[in-house]
Amino acid sequence: YNDFERGAIDSYDVTVAEDIGEVQLVKVEKRKYWVQDDWYCKFITVKTPSGDYIEFPCYRWISGDKEIEIRDGKARFARDDKTQIAKQHRRRELEERQKQYRWKEWHPGFPLSIDAHSHSELPRDIQFDSEKGVDFVLNYTKAMENLYVNRFMHMFQSSWSDFADFEKIFVRISNTISEYVMQHWKEDFMFGYQFLNGCNPVMIESCTELPQNFPVTTEMVQCCLERDLTLEQEIEEGNIFLVDYKLLDGISANKTDPCTMQYICAPLCLLYSNLERKIVPIAIQLNQEPGPDNPIFLPTDENYDWLLAKIWVRSSDFHIHQTVSHLLRTHLISEVFAIAMYRQLPAVHPIFKILVPHVRFTIAINTKAREELICECGLFDKANATGGGGHAQLVQRATKKLTYQSLCFPEAIKLKGMDNKKTVPYYYYRDDGLAVWDVVKSFITDIVNIYYDSDESVKGDPELQAFVKDVFVYGLRANDGSGFPKTLESKNALTEYLTVIIFTAAAAHAAINFGQYDWCSWIPNSPPTMRCPPPTEKGVTTIECIIESLPDRGRSCWHLGAVWALSQFQDNELFLGMYPDEHFIERPAKEAMAKFRKNLDVISSEIKERNKNKKLPYYYMSPDRIPNSVAV
Repeated sequence: YNDFERGAIDSYDVTVAEDIGEVQLVKVEKRKYWVQDDWYCKFITVKTPSGDYIEFPCYRWISGDKEIEIRDGKARFARDDKTQIAKQHRRRELEERQKQYRWKEWHPGFPLSIDAHSHSELPRDIQFDSEKGVDFVLNYTKAMENLYVNRFMHMFQSSWSDFADFEKIFVRISNTISEYVMQHWKEDFMFGYQFLNGCNPVMIESCTELPQNFPVTTEMVQCCLERDLTLEQEIEEGNIFLVDYKLLDGISANKTDPCTMQYICAPLCLLYSNLERKIVPIAIQLNQEPGPDNPIFLPTDENYDWLLAKIWVRSSDFHIHQTVSHLLRTHLISEVFAIAMYRQLPAVHPIFKILVPHVRFTIAINTKAREELICECGLFDKANATGGGGHAQLVQRATKKLTYQSLCFPEAIKLKGMDNKKTVPYYYYRDDGLAVWDVVKSFITDIVNIYYDSDESVKGDPELQAFVKDVFVYGLRANDGSGFPKTLESKNALTEYLTVIIFTAAAAHAAINFGQYDWCSWIPNSPPTMRCPPPTEKGVTTIECIIESLPDRGRSCWHLGAVWALSQFQDNELFLGMYPDEHFIERPAKEAMAKFRKNLDVISSEIKERNKNKKLPYYYMSPDRIPNSVAV
């Protein structure tokens, strides 16, 4: 056994003969002997002459010729530091971090991100253990090999012959949900169900009034309405829902491949809660401006007309899902919280201790994405219609509209009018999300009550206020319209703020990310691009027209590799409530964590019970499948 080998774990005893008095800091020095000889120190335990044990959490890499100083694990505010040594250590730690964790504008209009061109430039403490494990090019290629579809990966411009032909890249990857999708994707109930429990269940909203640019009439949809009411009466009863992709209006389509024209549209889709309380589509308009060359497609139209209209909506949903719901609202926002945390909260601060597990690898995965995935000529350009710059335009638009309120899960559900369980009983994303939100909030309430005794103590915490200010001023570009707090004035406000951070990084990301393979692997159900423009009249669509519109063989394979790779958990995944690194040493905090895990286990059990014998189980919000952080 060689304890100097990579990956070797050992503990070492060091005996000090003389009495050194009260230990305020522990200094660890390292000398560089080899090219790669970094050491990772978990913690140091000091046994005093009187027999007491003092824990010094570290959980940091020591690289090169370096020394680090660490304090014991007791959570402390700036006001608690009385000695000059403690005050200086606190100040030096933040000064050093602010040099390492610098804000940078990666792209105009984006939230600010880390100042690093590549993963290797990041501070060692936030890098992945193995960079190879998160190499997007390698992972996507490997995924295509594992799925036995790599023979198609260079077949751009080569169309499939029919829907059944898509099964050539599907056979190897069947699972319960994706197989069910393949069998039922053409059906209206499956189309509607995905707005509630697919991998982008955040778009649907209750329709209280028809948009001016979507002139649907009762006569158009009469045969779909089952209650002998007019469309206006159904709207008043709360039975009509709307999905509007106006963010896509005018977004540039991918022009990186001169041999393949690609297209984007910005549809509106009207949905109906029928007598069985299933959500089904009743009208689709493929562009925002109504007119004779932008017909409203209906379930009573020719079969292929209606099917192609639904495919266009599914393609539009994919673009919003990948760029807005996923990239902006989980990845980029979580990175903002992470950078601000490292810059403004020292390791002994209780808020640092509670947040650090929830930003694990987030800055690293986003840096790799900027390096390989969403950069110019990156992997995103290969298969997606919003590649080549459209995705950046979309993030810019969505960032301007991003609000703090929309990240508060219960508020977001209410804002969309989707909180009525009577009219929408099968919205598992909502139900499970609210359960997880409540448990996270309860946990954070316990932690806040342990360390803050009053609203005044929140107001008077300068490091906490600096953290919140950093998020608003730099991360959100001081956008007053975002509603993000500039300061926190109470324990309740702090509790909500921390709940937003943890829920966004954990549950919101899991719900959006880990269903991608289930719902997007059957290409016709979620096309990443369309190769023909949207139809401008009815009665002319054929099966050949639909196949020519769908992605070619090459783009289908790259898409498949992407959704497979993105849907996989990491080998060393830590799920919600798992805190193996003991940053807290206080008993009340540890008891709060134990209670948190117990409450999460109850939710997991209830979801497991509900999913029994379901053809379409919903488990993306089950705590035992929610990683602590955005790391894939």
